[in-house]
Amino acid sequence: MTVLPRLVLSAPSSGHGTNLLAIGVLAALADRDLPVAGFKVGPDRVDSAYLGLAAGRPGRTLDPRLVGADRIAPLFAHGAAGAGLAVVQGSMGLYDSLTGRPESESTAAVATALRSPVVLVVDVAAMGQSVAALVHGFRAYDEQLWLAGVILNRVGSERHEELLRDALDDVGVPVYGALRRQDLPPILPARRYGTVPVVTASAEADRAVRRLGEAVAATVDLDRLLALARSAPPLTAPPWSPETEPAAVPEPPSPSPGERPLIVVAGGAGASYSHPETAELLRAAGAEVVTVDPLHDETLPVGTRALVIGGGLPESYAERLSANRRLCIAVAELARTDRPVVAEGAGLLWLARELDGMPMCGVLDAVGRGRDGLVVGYRTATAGADSVVAATGATVTGHKEHRAVLTPRAGQRPAWSWAGGAPEGFVWRGVHASQLTLHWAGYPGLASRLVAAAVRVAPADARAGGVPA
Repeated sequence: MTVLPRLVLSAPSSGHGTNLLAIGVLAALADRDLPVAGFKVGPDRVDSAYLGLAAGRPGRTLDPRLVGADRIAPLFAHGAAGAGLAVVQGSMGLYDSLTGRPESESTAAVATALRSPVVLVVDVAAMGQSVAALVHGFRAYDEQLWLAGVILNRVGSERHEELLRDALDDVGVPVYGALRRQDLPPILPARRYGTVPVVTASAEADRAVRRLGEAVAATVDLDRLLALARSAPPLTAPPWSPETEPAAVPEPPSPSPGERPLIVVAGGAGASYSHPETAELLRAAGAEVVTVDPLHDETLPVGTRALVIGGGLPESYAERLSANRRLCIAVAELARTDRPVVAEGAGLLWLARELDGMPMCGVLDAVGRGRDGLVVGYRTATAGADSVVAATGATVTGHKEHRAVLTPRAGQRPAWSWAGGAPEGFVWRGVHASQLTLHWAGYPGLASRLVAAAVRVAPADARAGGVPA
């Protein structure tokens, strides 16, 4: 069993300020030199990135749909190892689910799986005594859930706060903090920048996180919140370990003793565009993993055998991706010489011939175009061809979130197909590219499959920026 202080911050619905508050709590306690860890329920990589920035360790997602409900507690214990407090930020409303499966995929389901107390963040700007009825209803809705108290957001005045506290006291609900309307300003970099401010360790993102920490430290009773988190019972699930995850499909040959194929993961100084578990699984499968920044670095390391472009790379940086011509050429040459390249999300667009008229890597004979509508949601997909990611017929569940679309949508060997949609993505030589993003912890055999494919190719030489000329 693992003793791990923890709490879940959720809300009645989206828009109550849970994200800013969760970041602020982590930043405030990290400023006290308390080791902390941050998690986000669901597939949102942007929120988890900022939680990680506040905590000073990788922010992680907890998504039952992508990794399976049985992996939630082990992944949580792994990501929070050594922390004096772990904060899980909920998604949407406490009992909501994007897929209509609240019993297994809502924030409430995750909190129950973690045996964690829940603190409800409530925007009370237009609310009085009704806050008591609202919170009482949330507490009574599921008797298995441990709803331990609330934090009030956007309180109008001292009198307003007193009225709210009295109402909640009448139904026996503790208040752990009260923030005025201006206490949590929307100071994070605009969401269109995605995870880039965190991945590139921007000063703007760091300042915003520190300001949120200062605001929370002044308005939330952190000592009482810590006491609540420490009252959580020990976790019975053993921590997840990339070293002990069985490969879904044995993929000989494995690296020989002393041989660790060099696999590049797209990212920056602050994080990568892949889930943290991706690099952990690759290392456990025998690879040496290094990070290359597609926005700044102009070469791939000498000896590169494979490239992974994770789904956290945002579409909004197309112009800068296009401008980095030397790296585009190096990536194209890597793919042309049969080295494995796995591209998810906007990584597929980067490999295209062009995007909105801007030249990209030219690996795939396809053209991308941005549009206003957002494609978002889970897909249960079947592999259309053998690739470095999966064998023909393998079934996975991934997540899509993009605006730009490609023409054609798929190559001669599509990456995936799913019910109600045309085949999607490209399998070409060692390339597997798709706008569908997987959580590799849900499919640990993917890492060993990729490493095995990397072992089979000769290492790149020093020409053309680290790849063969």
